[in-house]
Amino acid sequence: MTDSMQITEQEAALAQPENPSTASIEAWYMDDDTSTDQRLEHKQSPNKPCSLETLQSLGVLYWSMDPSSYPEDPKLKAIRKVRGYSYEDTVDISPDTLPGYDEKIKAFYEEHIHTDEEIRYVLDGSGYFDVRDGDDQWIRISCKAGDLIVLPEGIYHRFTLDQGNYIKALRLFVGEPVWTPYNRTSEIDQHPSRIKYVNAH
Repeated sequence: MTDSMQITEQEAALAQPENPSTASIEAWYMDDDTSTDQRLEHKQSPNKPCSLETLQSLGVLYWSMDPSSYPEDPKLKAIRKVRGYSYEDTVDISPDTLPGYDEKIKAFYEEHIHTDEEIRYVLDGSGYFDVRDGDDQWIRISCKAGDLIVLPEGIYHRFTLDQGNYIKALRLFVGEPVWTPYNRTSEIDQHPSRIKYVNAH
């Protein structure tokens, strides 16, 4: 992690996640329909929105930025510096750009955890990150261009494109990236990263 003495007050302020009282991201509790396309909204009827405050209580962090300012955006630079995100690359996911698209999308949609944060900044297109709440209910988070989301280590989650079938996203990581997913099983429920998450949230 970057030495805090090297971080200015301005950088620290810029790197603060969005405040739920002044910002929001579209999210909702999902229905129980597993028979239809995963790329549909899957909202309950009536819709049950999920607030940014609730997402933050689950450890999910959110920033809103102007993707046209990438990569020179001072806010993004501050976030990277303060949070120690030294690695970056971009992923371009669509039927035309991702070999084995159908299989990869199914794999992304398997419920899993990671042993590190998952950080994604959407530069173009859109998609859904689904996370489990404390009652094991699915919350769907709609991420569009300009949204940066951080999922904490150990949270059960999954990803899918929406019906637009396209997303371009920046992946950030502390140090050398480790993308290993640990799909949910009773054994993974006892994984150190999962226990760490449960104890924190």
